[in-house]
Amino acid sequence: MHFKWNYEPPTPQEQQTAKELGEKLGISEVLAQLLIRRGITTESAAKRFFRPQLADLINPFLMKDMDVAVDRLNDAIGRKERILVYGDYDVDGCTAVALVYKFLRQFYSNIDYYIPDRYDEGYGVSRKGVEYAHDTGVKLVIILDCGIKAINEIAYAKSLGIDFIICDHHVPDETMPEAVAILNPKRPDDTYPFKHLSGCGVGFKFMQAFAKNNGFPFSRLVPLLEFCAVSIAADIVPVTDENRILAFHGLKQLNQCPSIGLKAIIDICGLSDRELSMSDIVFKIGPRINASGRMENGKETVDLLIEKDFPTAFNMAKHINEYNEQRKDIDKQMTEEANQIVERLETQKHRSSIVLYDEGWKKGVIGIVASRLTEIYFRPTVVLTRDGEFATGSARSVTGFDVYAAIKSCRDLLVNFGGHTYAAGLTLRWDDIPIFRQRFQQYVDEHIEPEQTEANLDIDAILDFKDINKRLHNDLKRFSPFGPGNQKPMFCTIGVYDYGTSKVVGREQEHIKLELVDSKSSNVVNGIAFGQSASARYIKSKRAFDIAYTLEDNIFKRSQVQLQIEDIRPREE
Repeated sequence: MHFKWNYEPPTPQEQQTAKELGEKLGISEVLAQLLIRRGITTESAAKRFFRPQLADLINPFLMKDMDVAVDRLNDAIGRKERILVYGDYDVDGCTAVALVYKFLRQFYSNIDYYIPDRYDEGYGVSRKGVEYAHDTGVKLVIILDCGIKAINEIAYAKSLGIDFIICDHHVPDETMPEAVAILNPKRPDDTYPFKHLSGCGVGFKFMQAFAKNNGFPFSRLVPLLEFCAVSIAADIVPVTDENRILAFHGLKQLNQCPSIGLKAIIDICGLSDRELSMSDIVFKIGPRINASGRMENGKETVDLLIEKDFPTAFNMAKHINEYNEQRKDIDKQMTEEANQIVERLETQKHRSSIVLYDEGWKKGVIGIVASRLTEIYFRPTVVLTRDGEFATGSARSVTGFDVYAAIKSCRDLLVNFGGHTYAAGLTLRWDDIPIFRQRFQQYVDEHIEPEQTEANLDIDAILDFKDINKRLHNDLKRFSPFGPGNQKPMFCTIGVYDYGTSKVVGREQEHIKLELVDSKSSNVVNGIAFGQSASARYIKSKRAFDIAYTLEDNIFKRSQVQLQIEDIRPREE
């Protein structure tokens, strides 16, 4: 893969500001420059960035309907009504249900939780779920990470005497359900200052408001912040502003004192002897939490997340890990099939989007396949499978392109749809796929920018090897947690050479383990380039090349800094 490298040298004004800021903070100009690029130009703003404070969380009662939601929950508890905590089957939904259920269960016992079956009920509020609530005597449903479009289902629940409080973060339609309260910062009539909470984050704000109203100490909420961190990482929401505070303290909780269920998952992932990062959640913890809902039923995940006995939790985590192994096999097979289809469809290669469908693809894995294809082809991608006379699918997008808006433009063809900028779900009639593909393609053609369909690397700074040391790496860690809106800094070094000991490694000889030098120092720097063995011959030729990379801990030699090399560019280019 060939990346386009984007780099903007700092202006003289930025250089001067970075010099002054670096002196005040005791950090290098390079790191001060990274702060400035993030809009942080003062010492006080930098200290807030490096040390996010729970005291700076936004007043939850600034969210529209929050007072109504808290009053209704208080009434339910006062009248001893049965409460059902209902959530989506993905990571965000399951962590949200675990958070709200665990917190309320401390004060109230007449409470249950429910995760719909992806294959039997589909996404969001289902008629079956409403009937379960009715049959078990539920009077109030708190629904998390979904519900904002469930107009008919919530109307049906209302006819049965069941009230709903919706806690969602997906983009609402012009018409919203007749719920008692709708907590969603993306409501057009909501002035809540931060619009990008996860579904679990909205659930946390509800519990924060409930605790505040009832005089419960905030400290009782702190252990639950681990669920917020997991949801923020897995749902790929911006790690800025309020999310940065929640993720920072949630990661701290996850590292210092994780709940029994999450500790079992951490152990199963082989992560128990290291400091966890947002990347560990994205690539290790999140997929396992997701696997239950993808392969069977997400309720098993919530069972694990609220479990109090570690041996039981560990056995449950092993079971969910088996689901993840099955998921990976299906994912690999479906991605290969989808790649073959793309390669056969020559016209598809030159289009600005991809829409693929197959009757035999597994519903729970199509979102992952859509993500894989987006990463490979740099195109907004929709992957669909058959469900009776309907097609159900997932969409994923490239940086800066709103795939939800593209799907919404075809709403007259859709039975149902929902989501946000980079990920969405949709249902339509199977026979309408060709016209949907045409209309979706037309919208993408008219709205996507050419650079959004290219592989880009945004370079934050140019370093010489003499600049790379343990102090720089430790200071860089203070920029975490990383994610959208605060990506891990990407550096490049110009004109490096093989020290003579670089070699191809990996089961299929697909990676390169590098030992490199540059012309400005005698430092030998270690690096790993995953999946880039095609560059090995050039590297061993002793010719100069440029590298783009992030700085990482060497997991085998903890005292060493290692380069994770994202791209290798021969100097001739």
